[in-house]
Amino acid sequence: MSALVVGVLGLVLGVGAFGYVRDAYGLSTVGGSSMRPTYEQGQRVVWERVDGSGVRRGDVVLFTPPEFYGFDGPLMKRVAGVGGDRVRCCTPVGSRERVTVNGKPVEEPYVYGGDADGAHQPYDVKVPKGRLFLLGDYRANSNDSRFHLDEQGGTVSVNAVLGRVTDDRTVPGLLVTAVVLGLVLLLTGVGLGIGFLAVRRRRAPEMPQMPWPVRPSGG
Repeated sequence: MSALVVGVLGLVLGVGAFGYVRDAYGLSTVGGSSMRPTYEQGQRVVWERVDGSGVRRGDVVLFTPPEFYGFDGPLMKRVAGVGGDRVRCCTPVGSRERVTVNGKPVEEPYVYGGDADGAHQPYDVKVPKGRLFLLGDYRANSNDSRFHLDEQGGTVSVNAVLGRVTDDRTVPGLLVTAVVLGLVLLLTGVGLGIGFLAVRRRRAPEMPQMPWPVRPSGG
């Protein structure tokens, strides 16, 4: 009975955790250098599946680019503006140029070389509702919203978002641990069951042999 309980518990835990990981998270490889220095080309990243309407400024998202991007396959960019924001480049602040959102300079410590402009191509976009203005961290080497301003200001629909990149490995790590633990419990249950059957077979009493019938002698 204990073997069955352990095995079923392991199966439920493992299958449940595996299903949750598959439905809640994804794993991708960075295909280019547009997100340097935050993410290097070839780096593996974990992203959580979220509704695009829930992402915020500064989030790094994986999305399906619209046709006017001229790229087939998911891309990874940083959200510079959400619906209702006015995103503008660039405003001199001291010795540096800065992107402004709703008139306020944005701190962007993640941009490559501290260059918030990169393309020397000014823009001033009011982001439509339900859309996102996206930029790469390597501004001098990123195909992003700046280069598609004729198509709704270069913005992307929130429905195109596949997920939000996360550097927090706590939840995925716990779920993977649960999958492994479930597998261990399942194998333990199977082992206990096999051991129980083997012991039971050894202890089974032997059937007594029936003596041959003795025929009465005629006489």
